[in-house]
Amino acid sequence: MELRVCNLTKNFGGFTAVNNLNIDMTNGVYGLLGVNGAGKTTFMRMLCTLLKPSSGTITCNNEDIFALGAEYRKILGYLPQDFGFYPEFTVEDYLMYIASIKGLRQAAAKKRVRELIAGVGLEKAARRKMKKLSGGMKRRAGIAQAMLNDPRILVLDEPTAGLDPNERIRFRNLISELAEDRLVLLSTHIVSDIEYIANEILLMKDGQVAHKGTADVLINAMDENVWKCHVDRNAVPYLMGKYKISNVKSDGNSAELRIISGNRPMPEAESVNANLEDLFLYYFGEKAGDDNA
Repeated sequence: MELRVCNLTKNFGGFTAVNNLNIDMTNGVYGLLGVNGAGKTTFMRMLCTLLKPSSGTITCNNEDIFALGAEYRKILGYLPQDFGFYPEFTVEDYLMYIASIKGLRQAAAKKRVRELIAGVGLEKAARRKMKKLSGGMKRRAGIAQAMLNDPRILVLDEPTAGLDPNERIRFRNLISELAEDRLVLLSTHIVSDIEYIANEILLMKDGQVAHKGTADVLINAMDENVWKCHVDRNAVPYLMGKYKISNVKSDGNSAELRIISGNRPMPEAESVNANLEDLFLYYFGEKAGDDNA
């Protein structure tokens, strides 16, 4: 399976949401990482044929996805940030309804629904109405509906929003299993969602992929270091205005800071290994005192 995005652009009036985007993807997990407003959702909606690009192309195995139409959508699974459902439907009824829309035969749909309900951990809620579910349970039902047609391409927009830590671990394990023979594109601004499962991370900013690579490659490409130091708590506001700080841990009258800086911020600062959260702040963050921080 190959998706190729070539010179993709989407304009809304005078605003460019996606700007001359170029990406090649094959089977595996791709983590699309960026702040809100970076163009992630607009790009994903074009990838799912819900929006037509202003210019550029998206091809699947060298065929234009908009020309393929229904044939392309048969191999596609999509979880948007907000998905619609009939509140009076039970989880089982909702998934059966979506299965019918996707063209699954009833016997096959029943078997698939049972498998997915178990896979996302909703066995005890299968007969519960959708309106009675917690936010995390609704999200799990959304993940299940995206998988109903056993898609070869799976597009997930902020899939772990509202999930607790245990649910997010379950989700990451599920995606790791699914990605062996399909292409998964996962959009998030929660770096831990993709830190351990993404084969490649795409850093999106201002409608473009600014950087891409594995977590290790991207971290090693940082030209600033990460420092850990302890300071008087009263000094924290000044330092936050001067440096990019990825973590503040208060301890009585002192605080432990994690600072991103090309130079040692203070004599006692200790150099430490960078992680993906440091990377996110390095590329996308602002010092707390900057405009638009």
